[in-house]
Parts: sequence; structure tokens; C-alpha cells
Amino acid sequence: MAFTPEPTRPIRAPGDAPAKESSLTLERGLNLLQAVADAESEAPTISDLAAAIGVSRAAVYRLLGPLQSRGLVRREGSRVRLGLGVLWLAGRVLPQLRVASLPALRSLAEQVGATVHLTVADGGEAQAVAVVEPSWTSYHVSYRVGTRHPVQRGAAGRAVDLPPGGPRWVSSSGELQSGAFGVAAPVRGVPGLRASVGIVALVPLAPEEVGPLVTETAEAVAAALK
Repeated sequence: MAFTPEPTRPIRAPGDAPAKESSLTLERGLNLLQAVADAESEAPTISDLAAAIGVSRAAVYRLLGPLQSRGLVRREGSRVRLGLGVLWLAGRVLPQLRVASLPALRSLAEQVGATVHLTVADGGEAQAVAVVEPSWTSYHVSYRVGTRHPVQRGAAGRAVDLPPGGPRWVSSSGELQSGAFGVAAPVRGVPGLRASVGIVALVPLAPEEVGPLVTETAEAVAAALK
């Protein structure tokens, strides 16, 4: 009697299915959190959220559980709002930006002998979140972390919104402080971040020489943040 072998079935690793399910659940949870954050006026309802992310109301209730337990969202009856846990997460962003950017900023400060800073745009304002002063110069600009100014003023502010394909850096003279000169380049490629790396000095800077160095540092900062 002839023997006919059974068709070979593909071998699936034991963890494949749970891993895919966990990934899908995580993605849906993040989509839900984004949908709550995107609400422009009244807080969305469970039904609104179900329609927004393409799942059932029951699935929304399940996804809300972990988010609520971490304080990322809160329910008010059938409506859902962002929770205070989001503020805590937001408060951890700037320290991590500072730590990640410091090596590249320090290298540039020592190379050019001028104060170097990372500036982040917050709406219509620009804020210095990391500052490194050179160790070997006789004098340099003292620039404080937390310093704010309008984004349309100063090289650091104007650089954050430089369009791709446009100028690689911008320069300024006395826009924020009399006698101070600046060159800044945008930090590109980090989703949701409008930022720049800048140099500020008490002597005129040669943009054609300093600009490429600032741009390289901005690229290094972007790589460190990804």
C-alpha cells in the first residue's frame, strides 16, 4: 500500500502570536491616547473614540484600563480627558533632551571656544534647555538654561523653523543682547521636536566657517535623540 505523506505545515514560533497581539494592543492604546489628545473642544466620548480608532466600544473600555491606572487619561462619565500623568511624562522630556545632547554640545563649545546651547520651541517662544560653556577661553557669553525669547528673534529662534531644502543655518547680531553674535542650525528628523543648536559669542562669528560645524552638531544631537 502506497504511503502518502501529510502536507508540511509551517512551523510557527510559540511566541509569535502573543507578540503580534501585544504589538497590536500597544498600537491601539497609543492611538486611543492620541485621539484623546487630538480633541480640540469637548472631551470625546467612548463612542467617539471607538469611531476614531476603528474598534468597538468594548475594546475602548479595555484599552482605557491601563491608561487610567497610569494616570494618562481620566473618565468623566462617558467622556475621556488626558490625565495628570501626561504632565509627569512631559516634565521628563527636557532633562532627557539635555542629557542626550550634552556630549555633542560640549564638543562644539571646546572646538570653537564659544557658548553652545540647545534651544527648543514651545509655541511662539524659544527656550534654552541645555547650555555648555568652553573651558579654555578667557571670557565668553553666560547663557542660562531656561532663557526664553520669541521664536522670530535671534538665530536660535529663527533656526527651529528653517524649511528643509532652505538655508542650513542662520546668523544674528545683537537681536537678543547688544554686542552678542549668534549662529544656529535646526535639529531635524526628530518627530514632534522643533529645536536648534546655536553658538553665541561676544565677537563677530564667520558664518561660513561656523555654520557647517553648528549644522554637524545639530545632526549629532538629532541622532542622539532618535
